[in-house]
Amino acid sequence: MKIYYFRMSTLYKLLAVLIALIVLIGFVIGLVNNRTKPTFRNLDDVFYKGNTDENVIAFACNIDWGNEYIPPMLEIFKRNNMKITFFVTGRWADKNNELLKEIYNHGHEIGNHGYLHRDYSLLSYELNKQEILKTDKKISEILNIKSKYFAPPSGAYNKDTVRAAKDLNYNVIMWSIDTIDWRKDSTYDKIINRVVSKTHKCAIVLMHPKEETIKALPTIIRTLNDQGYRIGRVSDVIK
Repeated sequence: MKIYYFRMSTLYKLLAVLIALIVLIGFVIGLVNNRTKPTFRNLDDVFYKGNTDENVIAFACNIDWGNEYIPPMLEIFKRNNMKITFFVTGRWADKNNELLKEIYNHGHEIGNHGYLHRDYSLLSYELNKQEILKTDKKISEILNIKSKYFAPPSGAYNKDTVRAAKDLNYNVIMWSIDTIDWRKDSTYDKIINRVVSKTHKCAIVLMHPKEETIKALPTIIRTLNDQGYRIGRVSDVIK
């Protein structure tokens, strides 16, 4: 009887562990399903590329740091008579009012990058809405304009992010070409290749204010122009 009891007790313990594992696996699958994975095709209110048939490519520069590289970046765009879209975090805008005004006064489009640079795919609807709205108000306060595009940091979003953005009259902007310029091993020649090897109509090119990006931009711009593309803002490729 003791042996029988021991075996049954062990069986119950194993069964309990198995059930716990099944529950854990289900929880993980739920999290993965809730976090929307990039597909590089446009979804409802989420744009990985533009939706026009013009030879236009949009540059999207996300800003939460890199102040020292913004003036030379602006100068490059000015020399090439270009206007792009800058997505700024609210906390950056709060500390850099004058630099934000300078970007805007150069004629560039200003987008919303959330208040904090965090993983929005892990946030609830209310927290997503709060982060977007705080930056919306900050941009309006500094520039007296209403942004209409939201780029989630690191491209991380879930269904609540999209719903919150839509409720605040924003389209979610992703990208179809990534410079990956934030990575330490991203030299200017790698950045150039990542862009010019993947060009297509209405592409959205993601970049940041980085030293190697500044070095790469003149060649990228010249190459895209030679290929017949006009470089513009997100609003130039989304109608």
